[in-house]
Amino acid sequence: MKVEYGKGELIQLNPRQAGAPNGRKTKVMLVFPPDWYPSEPYLSLPSLTSVLRAAGHDVVQKDVNLEMYDWYFSEDFLCRLVLKRVPQQLDRLRKLSRLRSLTESEQELQVALAGLTRTRMAELTEKAEKAKRIVRTQEFYEADKLEWAINTFREVTDTISLVYAPARICMPPMETDLSYKVFMSSEVLDAIEDTQVNVYRDVFEQILKPAIVTERPDVIGISIVLQQQIFSTMTFCKLIKEQFPNIHVTVGGNTVTRLRDVLPETPKLQLVEAVAAGRDLAGIPNLMYRDASGIHTSSLSYAEDMSALPPPDFDGLPLEKYFVPDRILPYLATRGCYWGRCEFCDHGEGYTAGYRTKKIDQIIEEIRGLKTEYNTRFFHFTDESYPPALFRKLTRRLVETNMDIVWTTHMRFEKSLSDEEVWQDARTSGCKFLHYGYESGSERVLKLMDKATTTEAIQRSLKLAADVGIWNHVMGFFGFPGETREDAYASMRFLEENKDLVHSIGFGTFDLSKHTPVAKNPERFGVTPYKNPEWDLALDYYYTVKDGLSIEEAERVFEEFERNHYPGWDLKIFIREYVFLYVARFGTNKLPALQFRPPEVGAGDLSGVGA
Repeated sequence: MKVEYGKGELIQLNPRQAGAPNGRKTKVMLVFPPDWYPSEPYLSLPSLTSVLRAAGHDVVQKDVNLEMYDWYFSEDFLCRLVLKRVPQQLDRLRKLSRLRSLTESEQELQVALAGLTRTRMAELTEKAEKAKRIVRTQEFYEADKLEWAINTFREVTDTISLVYAPARICMPPMETDLSYKVFMSSEVLDAIEDTQVNVYRDVFEQILKPAIVTERPDVIGISIVLQQQIFSTMTFCKLIKEQFPNIHVTVGGNTVTRLRDVLPETPKLQLVEAVAAGRDLAGIPNLMYRDASGIHTSSLSYAEDMSALPPPDFDGLPLEKYFVPDRILPYLATRGCYWGRCEFCDHGEGYTAGYRTKKIDQIIEEIRGLKTEYNTRFFHFTDESYPPALFRKLTRRLVETNMDIVWTTHMRFEKSLSDEEVWQDARTSGCKFLHYGYESGSERVLKLMDKATTTEAIQRSLKLAADVGIWNHVMGFFGFPGETREDAYASMRFLEENKDLVHSIGFGTFDLSKHTPVAKNPERFGVTPYKNPEWDLALDYYYTVKDGLSIEEAERVFEEFERNHYPGWDLKIFIREYVFLYVARFGTNKLPALQFRPPEVGAGDLSGVGA
C-alpha cells in the first residue's frame, strides 16, 4: 500500500485505485538490469512484486542481470555470438588501418582475435560451465576450486571484451566499461546507438525481447540502483519503445531518485514514468512523466507505511541460477538510516521520506515465512544501518523463537551496544558477518564527519563481536575535507593495532557526492566544488580543499595503505556473499585458505608511520 504525505496529513491511497482502468488486471514485467554481481536477488523487484500482486496485478519478475551472466558463460554465447563477431571486429580494424596507423593496443587486439578459434572457444565454454557448476554446488566450499572459478569468469569476460572492444566486459561487473561516460547524457545516448561496444543490445535481443513477446506485459518497470546501470537501462528503454511502442515503461530506483533534479532538464533521455491506470499523471506522487507538452515532475510525494507492506515475493525468479551454492535472500526491516547525520553520506537521498521501520513481531514472522517458503537459512538484512534498539530486539527474538538462521547486516559503531549479552544473543541468533562504517580511526575526523562515536567504542564493538565469532568487515576512506596526513596515519595505525579484531577491510578515498551535506554546505567544510555543465548526470564532483589532503594527496595515501597494510586482510575471495557463506560454514578462525598470503611477523606494520 502506498502512503502519501500531503499538507501534513497521512493519506492512504485506495488500493483499488492502484489498478488499471475499469478494473482490468494489469500485467507488469519488472526488470533488474545489468551490471550487478549475480549472487543474490536484488530486493527491489521482490518488494514491488509483493505489493503489485497483493493489489491483484499479474507480475513477471525478470532478473536480466542474472540471466545475462548465465548466458555469458554458455556455449550459445561463446561459440555462437562471440565467434560471429570475431570477423566483424577484424574487419573494423582493417578499415581503421586504412585511415590511420593502428595503436599498439589495437594491434594486440588483432593478434588476440586471431586466436579465437572454434577449438579455443569450445575449451573456454567447458571451463565456463565448470565454473558455474562450482559456484552453484558444494564444491564452492573448496577454496582452491572457488578461486579457479572466479579466475575463469575473469578469463571469459576478458575474451568477450575482445569482440566488443574498445568496451571492457568485466567480472566483477562494476568494472565493466563501455568506453563512454555515464555522467554525460550525450555520451549515454551515443552508447545506446553504438552496436560495436553496446553488449546490452545483444542482451536485449537474446533475453528481454523474447520474454516481452511471450508475456506481452502492459507495463515494464526497470529498477536502477547503480549509476552504471543507466547504459543497459536506457538501451532497453529505447529498444522497447521502438519495437513495442504500446508498452508503458517505468524507470525507478535509487539512482533515478538521486538524479531527479536534472532529469527533467534532459528531455532526450526520456527517463520517465508512466502508468496504465489512465489517471491524471500530475496527481501521482514521486513521479516524473512525459506527455505532449514535455517532461514534468509531480509536486506530491509519498512514503511507504512499513507495517502495511507485505514481505518480499521471490516467486518467478530463477533462484537456482544465482551464483551461490546456498540460497541467500535479502530482507529489509527499515527504510532510510536511523542516524542520518554523517556529513559525507547521501544515502538518504534515495528515499522520499525519513527513517521508518517494521515492528519486531512482523519482522520475525516474515523471516520465518521466507525461510519456510524458499527453503533457506541464509539471510542478508540489507538495511542501510541496523538500529541498535532493533538489533537488540531482533537477536533476542531470533534466539527465543529458535529460528535457526544465519545472517549478515550493516552496522554503525554504537556506544549503546557495549554489553556482552547482546553479542552473545547475536552469536546464538546466527549473526555471522557484519559490515561496519568505520570511516576513520582519527577522533578529530570522526567529529568532523558527525559520526558520534569514538575509537574506544569502535574497539570495544570489534572485540565483543570477534570474541563471539562474528566476522568484522570495516569500511573507510581517506580525504574527508580537513583530514590531514597525520589523521590518515592515525586511522591506519588504529586498524593495525586491532588487526586481530578486524577480519577484512574495504577502503577508498572521499567522493564529493552532490547530495551530501558537504556538497550542500561547501563553505562550512572549506570545499570548492567544480561542476562541469557538460557532465549533466554527474553524481559527484571534482573539488579542492582549503585545508587537509587534496584529492591527489588522498589517493597517494590510499596507495601507500594498499602497499603496506596487514597482509591478512588481502583475500582471494572478495565477494561479500561468498565470504559470508564461508564464515557461516567454517567460522572466522578457519579461513586462511581465503588469504593471498599468510601474515608474517611484522608484515604490514604501520605502527611507525607518521610518528
